[in-house]
Amino acid sequence: MRKAGFVNFIILLFTFGFISAASAQNYQLHAVYINSFIKYIQWPSSEGDFVISVVGDSPIIEHLEKMAAVKKAGEKSIVIKKFTSVKDITNSDIIFLPKESNINLSDIITKAKSWNTLIITEKEGLGIEGSGINFVERNGKLSFELNKSSLEAAQLKVSTELTRLAILI
Repeated sequence: MRKAGFVNFIILLFTFGFISAASAQNYQLHAVYINSFIKYIQWPSSEGDFVISVVGDSPIIEHLEKMAAVKKAGEKSIVIKKFTSVKDITNSDIIFLPKESNINLSDIITKAKSWNTLIITEKEGLGIEGSGINFVERNGKLSFELNKSSLEAAQLKVSTELTRLAILI
């Protein structure tokens, strides 16, 4: 990891950390975090594009598409896919489950079990239930829980810099 990149990430998190609770659902900020997660989590080698799948409708899709148009995951292009059903989800590097979705997290975990997939949620309690990262609001600020055992099960390696910023569960 490049030290300058990490310093910029820290500055960004502290800058956004002072955003009010009303802005905690700002999906542009979610996309910024997800871009940083891509940088500070190591996936096993694979071919093809870096795929971020969103299950259900969410305003985050627009922001992820904007990010994907200008950012890369290492040397890979980032592709955003939208799914309405768990059975339709294809192999993904990240699966984002919006809080508005009526999809059961355990179904997604079962579907992605044989993949090296980071599952990101945004509903209280889902980090403990098995998502790798769960966005939460703490003291009026957007934060994230990190479930190390879920990430290890997916064979994803998390940088110590990222774990220092997370709420570990």
